Amino acid sequence: MNHQARLQALSEFLKARRARLLPQEAGIAPGTRRRTPGLRREEVAQLAGVSTTWYTWLEQGRDIKVSTSVLDAVATALQLTVDERKYLYALALETSMNASYPTKEETTQIPSSLQRILHELRSCPTIISDHRCHIVGWNEAAAHIFLDFEQIPFDQRNMIRLLFGRKEFQRLAINWEHFASGFLAIFRAYYGQYVEDEWYEQFLGEMRELHPDFNRMWEQSQVSSAPEVVLEFRHAKAGKMQFHLTSLQVHGSSDLRCSVYTPDPNSPTETKLMRLMERDALRSN
Repeated sequence: MNHQARLQALSEFLKARRARLLPQEAGIAPGTRRRTPGLRREEVAQLAGVSTTWYTWLEQGRDIKVSTSVLDAVATALQLTVDERKYLYALALETSMNASYPTKEETTQIPSSLQRILHELRSCPTIISDHRCHIVGWNEAAAHIFLDFEQIPFDQRNMIRLLFGRKEFQRLAINWEHFASGFLAIFRAYYGQYVEDEWYEQFLGEMRELHPDFNRMWEQSQVSSAPEVVLEFRHAKAGKMQFHLTSLQVHGSSDLRCSVYTPDPNSPTETKLMRLMERDALRSN
């Protein structure tokens, strides 16, 4: 992202996190004359041990010098998580954790060991995605639960794009916003990690223009490198299904993520999935 976009993202993030933190959670009496939820700027400044003017400039996205120690104090005042702290540092210090970005060819070449894992997870729909949330690998179970990703061009095979642009995804998840929010949290973590990659600004601009719901949810989104989400699907062929989503980083030269949808052991989801796959296999033969 360019310099101005980075400062704007920093401003939006700080405002959202300040609004999220209740006064009593920060040890401050709520009072009776608050017009907006969350803390006031001067209260964050006081908790962080900085001047109100300096914090106001930081939150307004002004081009000011910041240090790691002061950011630590602001992060503590806002009670940021580990992932949120990393996001704050990346935006405020204009640093990227990765100097180079994996190319399309690098991310689409999934290691044979990972391919084996995809195959072995027969009863767990599993998707492999890159640092831009492009889907680069999936197993048979994922194709049955979601859709046949092979029929979608690579540049459109983006999890965020599909979540907001394909009705199949919106009809599938009963708690769709919860489903989408988990991936937006991951995407925001990447957004901060790859702070120098201009692709993100172009993609965000496109999504905001095409999908009004995206802009609202993006402004409210959390930051998490590995959120755990419980999902309830209403599959057109299999009916009600429940999954636990576990998102794992794949260590290696390419920045890949493995998203595993594990059937809820207290539901008939796995049995329904296996029957669905068997029926579809018989029809294809």
